[in-house]
Amino acid sequence: MNTKTAMHFAHSYLLRPYNPLTVNLIGAGGTGSQMLTALARINESLVALGHPGLQLTLFDDDTVSEANLSRQLFATCELGLPKAVALVNRVNRFFGTNWKAVTKRFNQKTVSRLPEHGRANIFISCVDTVAARYEIAAILKEFKNTHETGRNRALYWMDCGNAQYTGQVILSTISDILQPKSEQFEPVGTLAFVTDEFKPLLDKEVDNQEPSCSLAEALVKQDLFINSAVANLGASLLWQLFREGMTENRGFFLNLKDFRTQPLKVA
Repeated sequence: MNTKTAMHFAHSYLLRPYNPLTVNLIGAGGTGSQMLTALARINESLVALGHPGLQLTLFDDDTVSEANLSRQLFATCELGLPKAVALVNRVNRFFGTNWKAVTKRFNQKTVSRLPEHGRANIFISCVDTVAARYEIAAILKEFKNTHETGRNRALYWMDCGNAQYTGQVILSTISDILQPKSEQFEPVGTLAFVTDEFKPLLDKEVDNQEPSCSLAEALVKQDLFINSAVANLGASLLWQLFREGMTENRGFFLNLKDFRTQPLKVA
């Protein structure tokens, strides 16, 4: 009987890259806007520890509306601006980064037209629909079949999602990650895509893309703090991977209504 704890060891390039790790953040709404700030804090901390840090590109084709205020990280003076531009400009001014904004959806058309932005080491999706997740998965599976190295090699996909009071984060490997031998742990080099592992559940979801007309209406659909809770816990998972180089959890399920979090173990 195998009693070893299943453990995923991070790809060595994540820990000792020659250049800043490239990150594509997909979605600048409730979770994406919060995730961007968390990633900026991770970048600042990594650089302080001697790591090259992160070079991020944010993808979103939406503009700031009144319904986005408060629940998402936008100010009144940013109404009408592209979400990606407003957020990235603010982060760059505050943290001194040189991150990029792409005011288009992350899809096959955008990736083919902007190949320099399409590839990254880490992809983080904060999207609202099942269809968008399947589209992202299809693109990343194409990247899996290439033999890029270094800053162009696609390594991880972290998908973030939520309902009104619940949320989840699932970490997946895009490329198979070579694992070290271990007497203490059971190394696991492949973490399944959310679209493969949870396909039956995703297929039952009904996408609702109707925009909210006011903040009050938006808060009926999603609680004020669910996005920030998902984003911060997801960022904490990434931070653990950077700092410890391994993780026995590849995500979590969160219920903010009763303050309960259930980790998803590596298996």
